[in-house]
Amino acid sequence: MTSRRDFLKTSAGVSVGAAVGMGSPRSLAGAPAVLRSRITPVAIASGNGMEAVATAFQAVSAGDDTLDAAVKGVNIVERDPNDRSVGYGGRPNLDGVVQLDSSVMHGPSRGAGAVACLEGIKTPSRVAVDVMRYTDHVLLVGKGAQRFAVSMGHKVEDLLTDATRRQWIEWRARMSATDDYLTREEAGTGADPFEDGEDEGLGMLDSHDGVRPQGTINCNVINQDGDLSGVTTTSGLAWKIPGRVGDSPIVGAGLYVDNDVGACGSTGRGEAVIKTCGSHSVVELMRSGMSPVDACLEALRRVVTFTAEARLRDGQGRPNYNVNYYAVNKDGEYGGAAIWSGARFAVCTGGESRREDSAYLFERGS
Repeated sequence: MTSRRDFLKTSAGVSVGAAVGMGSPRSLAGAPAVLRSRITPVAIASGNGMEAVATAFQAVSAGDDTLDAAVKGVNIVERDPNDRSVGYGGRPNLDGVVQLDSSVMHGPSRGAGAVACLEGIKTPSRVAVDVMRYTDHVLLVGKGAQRFAVSMGHKVEDLLTDATRRQWIEWRARMSATDDYLTREEAGTGADPFEDGEDEGLGMLDSHDGVRPQGTINCNVINQDGDLSGVTTTSGLAWKIPGRVGDSPIVGAGLYVDNDVGACGSTGRGEAVIKTCGSHSVVELMRSGMSPVDACLEALRRVVTFTAEARLRDGQGRPNYNVNYYAVNKDGEYGGAAIWSGARFAVCTGGESRREDSAYLFERGS
């Protein structure tokens, strides 16, 4: 007699074999369990990432790993002395020292690595990759992060350029009317203490995103197989208190990647993003079915709700600063959003790099 369990097992085997046109389920041994659909590769970044997305797209199209491609992209900005908010030439802290932060996440391996308050290394994103690949840790900070970087072959260099040093000196002189530092106007000479480089004065000290300049680059990449990775890197808030860490090196704040769902990164006021677990929130909202743009906007609404301090609100109770999110989902759909209008992001699809307008919550000037 045949037991009920044996009957069910035999019936299931026959059904599978018939479904695929084979006489025995053993014929399935070499067949793939899942046929993966091809995705159109995408590289998306903050507005200062035009070269970054082009480089990342080219790399991933040539078969590079998604994280290697994203890091190659942001390295261009990290090494650029004319970008005053990332890497070499980034604006220093209160003491005139450039301290850098970065995080990386690799979707296929679920890996993450980060560094914070790193001094003297032009490409902190590469150190973050080393943390991910060669240690059992996720985040290294300060002198320990620098010692680790040196042990991995990274070179310690002076990251303060003449231009950013000049800005720091001018800012320091204007901090107080009663200290012993003089601006060039107060000194009565108008002389530039540095002979080389264009004198930008205090023009670059203004920012529509807050009282002091802040800037970052985030870059997220998806390849044709739907694998995702991301990186965020920054020199942080200009003239910050030494040791201050923003959202960029915080996994789940300035960057989050889930290879099953999507990737997101942020720029803008880091403290607001940390308090709302910003990039993680965007990815979880995409998991629930929201598009990248709608997920970014909803996460920004949480930032607005969490802005309770009067000093951080305008006359209508809205944030007087900006936060920007950049996201791509598992299907290769992408988008960006900001609290305030006027923001743009960089994207490369099909080999074409361009800037697109970010969605927003509030219209400037309204």
